[in-house]
Amino acid sequence: MALATPERALWLTRHVLVHEPELRSWLTRRSVPGLEVDDVIQETYAILAGLSSVEHIHNPRIYLFEVAKSVILQSFRKSRLVSFSALAEFDALLIPDDVPSPEAIASGRQELGRLAEMIEKLPPKCREAFVLRKVRGLSQREAAVAMNVSENTIEKHIGKALNMLGSIIGRGGNRDAAASNSHEPIQADGTDRAARDRR
Repeated sequence: MALATPERALWLTRHVLVHEPELRSWLTRRSVPGLEVDDVIQETYAILAGLSSVEHIHNPRIYLFEVAKSVILQSFRKSRLVSFSALAEFDALLIPDDVPSPEAIASGRQELGRLAEMIEKLPPKCREAFVLRKVRGLSQREAAVAMNVSENTIEKHIGKALNMLGSIIGRGGNRDAAASNSHEPIQADGTDRAARDRR
């Protein structure tokens, strides 16, 4: 999966992750020869993470489904085992309409709960800064005043929180997966090992 910037990871968290259960269900109900649902979803996230901009995306849910459909169609086109009729049939499939079903609403609530759980696992200062800025919508200056720290410190806490959330999302929500080699482990107090050793 392409490495998402912190801003893109936040965009994926806010606008795309909530629709994954519905997409997974939609894909599971269709026969996709030679393709695993997890592979389609991972490739879809990689494409979304790698976009140069998301400003043109007005309906992330529909865009998510369209990208997943495109991933499947590309696989069909490369495969010698898929008939033209199967390709045409899948190409003609309609994306589910934008009115959420009761199941989608329940899934969405479950995903929001999952996101809240991820935020809850952040180090305390990172979590507080993240909630003030990204959930309550305070400016960086207002968050700094509320936490009695500098704006630069708020920015660092937000960056660390976004990196941690992006890493969790990149692992499919698996917080227990091994940390990337490119990042030092984060300690319970929100510092990395190098920062702790410098004390």
